[in-house]
Amino acid sequence: MGQAASSSSSSSTFARRDNSNHHQLLLFASKSKSSQIRTHNSLPQAEPGPDYTFALPDECLACIFQSLGPLDRKRCSLVCRRWLRVDGQSRHRLSLQAPADLLPIIPSLFTRFDSVAKLSLKCDRRSVSVGDEALVLISIRCPNLTRLKLRACRELTNAGMAAFAKNCKGLKKLSCGSCTFGAQGINAVLDNCSSLQELSVKRLRSVSEGAAAETIRPGLAASSLKTICLKELYNGHCFGPLIIESKNLTTLKIFKCTGDWDKLLEKIAHTVTGLVEVHAERIQFSDAALEAVSGCPELEILRLIKTPECTNLGLKVVAERCKLLRKLHIDGWKANRIGDEGLIAVAKHCPKLQELVLIGVNPTNSSLEPLALNCVNLERLALCSSDTVGDAEISCIAAKCTALKKLCIKSCPVSDQSMEALAKGCPNLVKVKVKKCRAITHEGADLLMASRESLAVNLDAGDPVPQDPSSSDGVQDVVEFPHMHNQVQLPNITSRSAGRSSLFKARIALLSRKNLMACTLRRWSSFSHSPRQR
Repeated sequence: MGQAASSSSSSSTFARRDNSNHHQLLLFASKSKSSQIRTHNSLPQAEPGPDYTFALPDECLACIFQSLGPLDRKRCSLVCRRWLRVDGQSRHRLSLQAPADLLPIIPSLFTRFDSVAKLSLKCDRRSVSVGDEALVLISIRCPNLTRLKLRACRELTNAGMAAFAKNCKGLKKLSCGSCTFGAQGINAVLDNCSSLQELSVKRLRSVSEGAAAETIRPGLAASSLKTICLKELYNGHCFGPLIIESKNLTTLKIFKCTGDWDKLLEKIAHTVTGLVEVHAERIQFSDAALEAVSGCPELEILRLIKTPECTNLGLKVVAERCKLLRKLHIDGWKANRIGDEGLIAVAKHCPKLQELVLIGVNPTNSSLEPLALNCVNLERLALCSSDTVGDAEISCIAAKCTALKKLCIKSCPVSDQSMEALAKGCPNLVKVKVKKCRAITHEGADLLMASRESLAVNLDAGDPVPQDPSSSDGVQDVVEFPHMHNQVQLPNITSRSAGRSSLFKARIALLSRKNLMACTLRRWSSFSHSPRQR
């Protein structure tokens, strides 16, 4: 009993001591915190130093801003009012989302950015775009506009384009796609913008109204136009009068446009003789058109993409007359109408060739050897979906194409023997891309890569997608060279069987996940109800 009383009294004593110690610790902490606050407040405050950027003229500050990235430039515009003003006055390029809600803020927006020369207006297809009022207001605020890009601005009409053209007569480049204004709007730009140099039109709905559609007149811009690009127009030949009268035209690109382009090119053979680049893709384009193009002795770039009516005869005529050819792209669509005969003519008459892309074409050593020997400047070569390009052909290229720097091989019957040949030849080779060549192994690629330190090898030897007999390779063959900016890449189109198989695999994976989850839950349940073992 006495021991219990003594133990209770000692415990109460220890408790009082602990409480007193805790109180002293709190008091010490509060005193030290207050002393720190007094010490901090007693320190002298540093006076702000001078702003040395005031010594920089606005022009120098603008040059600094122009060397920054978009995010850093936005941050700099928030530093002070002067930087905000200089940033706005030095911005010459602006890209805006253009829904209808943009209209109320256009005055304030272009009061800040009053020096914009390149403007891009894009709208989501599900949204209502800006209309004529917004475009006219922009043209008033930006009279020095030189480039305009319109995407899916479906509320713009011919009247709005006409008013815009009258206010921005210095326009040099117009690119419009998925808009609803028609030939009258394009004609208004051509009649008022005498300095127009580039015109790009894609999926312009009102221009695709059958044979009775209004034609595109040359206007004042015909003498200054240098580039015309037409894409996916059902009535593209209505641009014929403009193309014929554009005597200074240097670049002509036509993608998936209906119309008889053979007759049109025959008409321009005597008026437009300064073409430097021609791109024809999935249009009516035969040897007659190639003969008309051959009348341009300064032609340097020729791309024939899925034009099965072109044959060796037409390519020979172009090679004989266009000896300055530097880039040649041919997608033969496995029609076997362009082969060794045409390529031998290119090797014989075009010694300045630097880039050659062959898709769905079957060359042999008969043409590859003269190409390697005569085209001493050939630096970039792509061979895709060819049944005749094997180890012997690659060995010929490796041994005789000494200037080659970049090589792409896709869906060709080659093996590791080709990699060994490339490792011994092509001393200037810096990049090799191999795709869908199942006979090439990683060991062969490693051997090629180990042959020289500066060589980059990209190997993708996966199983090919099920092929459509009507296409070159089941999917669109795309060859990418980093320095090229005008290459057009079409979306990959797989067959329905591939889609069904992928859907079936996804369902199997989902069912397997459900079965695994159910099995796991059953195991947990049985484990929780089982007696614990000691």
